[in-house]
Amino acid sequence: MPSVAVIGAGLGGIAVAALLRHAGFTDFVLLERAAEIGGVWRDNRYPGCACDVPAPLYSYSFFPNPHWSRRFPPHDEILAYVRRCATELGITPHLRLNTEVTSARWESGRWHLLLSDGSSLVADVLVPAVGQLSKPAVPVLPGADTFAGRQLHTTGWDDTVTVTGRRVAVIGTGASAIQLVPAIAGDAAHITVFQRTAPWLIPKPDRRYGHPSPWTMRLARAGTLLLAWFATRAITGDPVARTLVTTLSTLQRHWQIRDPALRAQVTPTIPLGCKRTLFTNAWLPALARPDVTLVTDTITAVEPHGIRAADGTLHEADTIVYGTGFTATDFLAPITVTGRNGITLPDTWRNGPHAHLGMTVPGFPNMFLIYGPNTNTGTTSVILFQEAQARYIVQAVRLLATGAAPLAVSPTRAAAHDAEMQHRLSTSIWTACHNWYTTPTGRIATNWPGSATEYIHRTARLNPADFDQ
Repeated sequence: MPSVAVIGAGLGGIAVAALLRHAGFTDFVLLERAAEIGGVWRDNRYPGCACDVPAPLYSYSFFPNPHWSRRFPPHDEILAYVRRCATELGITPHLRLNTEVTSARWESGRWHLLLSDGSSLVADVLVPAVGQLSKPAVPVLPGADTFAGRQLHTTGWDDTVTVTGRRVAVIGTGASAIQLVPAIAGDAAHITVFQRTAPWLIPKPDRRYGHPSPWTMRLARAGTLLLAWFATRAITGDPVARTLVTTLSTLQRHWQIRDPALRAQVTPTIPLGCKRTLFTNAWLPALARPDVTLVTDTITAVEPHGIRAADGTLHEADTIVYGTGFTATDFLAPITVTGRNGITLPDTWRNGPHAHLGMTVPGFPNMFLIYGPNTNTGTTSVILFQEAQARYIVQAVRLLATGAAPLAVSPTRAAAHDAEMQHRLSTSIWTACHNWYTTPTGRIATNWPGSATEYIHRTARLNPADFDQ
C-alpha cells in the first residue's frame, strides 16, 4: 500500500486525509508545523474575523455541519468545525503537530522529507497542502522600524494587543480589514484607514440559523451553489449579472454613505471582479463614523508616532495593523522541493507557477498539490476545489496501489493545460488591475478561469494517459 505524506492540516489537508481513510488507505501522515490544526482559521483570529463564503458551501459535502449559528459563521465556529472533522473523521491518529517540513527530495523512487528538528521521513506520495493564503504580505514602508507602537498583521493576531482607547492605523481595505474595522470601531479612540483601491461591495445576506435538518441543509447548499454560479457569471462578463451586481453595490453606497465626498472616496474605480468583491453590511457605516478617518493619499513614511501621507499630514497612531493580504503566488515557500535529476520547483516555475489541473508538475512524480496554481476561486468556496483535488489524489493512490509506475505528468499535457489557462485568463477581468492573483511578471497564477462545476468535472476521473510511463 502506498504511503502518503500530506503537508498542512488545514481544510485542504484534512480533506485528503479524510478521503484517503474513507477509501481504505491508512498509511498516511498529516504533518503540521504549528501546535494545532486549522490553517488560516488557526492563524487568523483578529476581531471580527468570520467567513466571507456562505456556510452551506464552507463545509465538506461529505461532512455537513448542522451547528452553524448563521449563514456567515464567525471564526470560532469554523475552527471548531475543522477540529470536529479531524476527530470524527478519524484523522487525529495520523497527525504530527509541531512538525515543519523544510525540504522534500525525490530520490530512488520515493519522497524523502527533511524536518526542522533534523529528523526525516520517507513516503511514496507527497501532497503539499500549505495553501495560497499562509504567508502574510507586509509592505516595506520607509521608517517602519522607527515606529514607537505595536505593528502586526491580521494573520497571527496577538491576543495581548488591546485597541481600547488606542489610535489604530489600518493599512488595506481587503477582506480582513472590512471585518476588523467595524469590530473595533467605538472601542478604539480613533481609527485611520489607509486605502489604495476602493473595493466593490455588496450587502451581506446574513441571517441566524435554527436547527437544520439534513433536507434543509441540502437545500441551502443547492441554493448557495446557484448564487455562486450567478456571481461567477457576473465576474466572467455576463452583462445582465454584472449590471445587477454593480447596481446593488451602487445602491448600497448611496444608502449607507450620505457624505458625497466620502462616497466618492469609496466608489470603486476598477472593474467589478478585478479584485475580490466583498460581502459587508458594516464597512461603510464604520467609515462614516466621526472617530474613523479614511485616507486615500499614498503613504510616504512611517514615523515614531504615526504615518505620514503624501499630502504631508501625519496621522497619529499607537498601533499599526496590516490588512494587506498574502503572498499568494509564492507556492510552497519556504519549503525546498526537488524533483527528478535535481530540478527544483523555482527552476521549473521560473516564468511563473503552473501545474496540470493545479495539482501535478512535470519532473515531480507522485506529487499532488492541494490549492495549487490556478485553483483559486473569486466567487465561490475553495473547499469545492479542494474536495475535487482530494478525490483525484485518492484515484492516484489507488492506481499506485496496483503496482503502477510513479505518476509523472507528461510535459506535453501540462504545457497544453497551462497554455489553455493563460489564454483564457488573458482576457479575464483579473488583468484589469493590480491584485494578489498576479505575479510581478503579470502572470495570473492563482485563479481558475471557469466555474467550480467545470473544475469538478475535469478532475472527476484521473486519466492515466496524462502521465508518462
